Amino acid sequence: MKTVLRFMKPYKGLCFFTLLVTILDVAGGLLIPRLTADMVNMGVAGGNLSYMLEKGGQMILIAFLAGAGALAGSYLCAELSAKIGQDMRNAVYDKSLEFSGEDFQRFGTGSMITRTLNDINVIQQAVVWCIQMVIPVPVVCIMGTSMAFAIDSQMGLLLIGVTVLIVVLALVVTRKASEIFDRLQRFLDRMNVVLRENITGVRVIRAFHKEKREEGRMRKTFENYAESSIQANRLFAGLDVAAFTVINLCIVLILWLGGNRIGKGFMQIGDITALAEYAILILFYIIMAQMVIILLPRARVCIRRMEEVLKTEPEIQDSKDCVKGNWDNTQEVLRFEDVNFRFSDAEENTLKNISFSCRRGETTAIIGSTGSGKSTIARLILRFHDVSQGSILLKGQDLRNLPQKELRQEISYVPQKAWLFSGTIGENLAHGKENAGKEEMLHALEIAQADFVKNLPQGLETRVAQGGTNFSGGQKQRLCIARALMKDSDLYIFDDSFSALDFKTDKALREALKEETKEAAVLIIAQRISTILHASQIVVLDEGEIAGIGTHEYLMENCDVYRDIARSQMKGGE
Repeated sequence: MKTVLRFMKPYKGLCFFTLLVTILDVAGGLLIPRLTADMVNMGVAGGNLSYMLEKGGQMILIAFLAGAGALAGSYLCAELSAKIGQDMRNAVYDKSLEFSGEDFQRFGTGSMITRTLNDINVIQQAVVWCIQMVIPVPVVCIMGTSMAFAIDSQMGLLLIGVTVLIVVLALVVTRKASEIFDRLQRFLDRMNVVLRENITGVRVIRAFHKEKREEGRMRKTFENYAESSIQANRLFAGLDVAAFTVINLCIVLILWLGGNRIGKGFMQIGDITALAEYAILILFYIIMAQMVIILLPRARVCIRRMEEVLKTEPEIQDSKDCVKGNWDNTQEVLRFEDVNFRFSDAEENTLKNISFSCRRGETTAIIGSTGSGKSTIARLILRFHDVSQGSILLKGQDLRNLPQKELRQEISYVPQKAWLFSGTIGENLAHGKENAGKEEMLHALEIAQADFVKNLPQGLETRVAQGGTNFSGGQKQRLCIARALMKDSDLYIFDDSFSALDFKTDKALREALKEETKEAAVLIIAQRISTILHASQIVVLDEGEIAGIGTHEYLMENCDVYRDIARSQMKGGE
């Protein structure tokens, strides 16, 4: 509840006016039965037409004001809910941007999507329903029973007893429903994951002819969700039956006991009408609140799931002593000093005693077998993870003492998996440099050997599907390289970014890069020897350790690991 109130705090004025008009609607609904009773007791019984017209006019005015209050309340509730939902989604999204890869894996992509969309949507609905249907309940109960006591004390006690009975029933059901809805949200996460896997992996499923297997997996996931939903619906169906039974019994008791009280002279005939309407109004609001109670346990679970995200402390944070980079134009751009790194769930280090440097105007290459830790080095430089021991220096300053935003502004990075965003080619290139001109974009595309863009009918305005699925692997890699080249940086990192290129394009791209990045340091992580033959220095990794550092010629003579890799890729190692 504290979390919701925190998001409502900026809209205190809107909350106040929403509650005010809602109470105005409730008060109007309770005044009309009193006027009806007076009309019957004084006007009809006494044959006083003018009195009846006067009370009728008052009833019309009150009904108009109450209706205006209901309309304004609905509008203000919708506006308040939309603003709170927007702030919640922004908060969850902003928090997710602070997460490291390991932080994000704790929740999973499917769960994060569910928490950002479905969970917050449930919370929004709960806010609206609480304001319109739960908050008025105490007002209706207090005002209704007070007016009933003003008519007759026995009738007032009857209404109190019935109200307490229904509230107790609702609380018992709510407690049981909370556990069911907790399971429901977890099943919804699982449904999201399975659906995403089936949609994104549809080609693999068809290639291996596993449609039946995936149908069974999806059916099992849906059945689990359906079973929990049925349990919840049965629970609330029982509550509805009990509540309506109590309401009908209450009306019968009012008519029976009220008739005896009228016979004894304690009440008038019109008072029966007012009491019956008070009972109906009170119990109607309680029944409406029950509909919200169906949602509240689920909303509470959703709030807790949102809090889990918001309260998670990111693994990577700017230190308290963080200072802006005091950059100087040093020749040495990057240095690893005895770096060791271990994942939190690993038993041994992934990287061990890594030491090397990247200099301005030079190309440093990293090569090694699969799983040797090549891409982990790139993630450490970008501070997606922190080193376990040792230090990484960017132009003489420890990465951990730099603001993350400023650190990443100094680096251009091409990821191992080429990824493009939905939009246009121009919009994707603008990720590297905002407000970049057309000439800058065309120049970056030329360096990246992505001249195919010029031949497209719409050029830079060509639409890009999510992930760049409407381009080939080589085209995506070249577009990602062009995006990185849009940014003027002192360090360019290419994480296995040439793997989908043919040898001719690979060579042309490296030659073009040499001139473009002559004032910067270049770090190439590669699988192919041909990509790094002419690097200034090559770092050879073997099971997380450096097996050798030097030029291609030096390593061919002195590094067995490198020589084995070369001979496996090149005829005779030549």
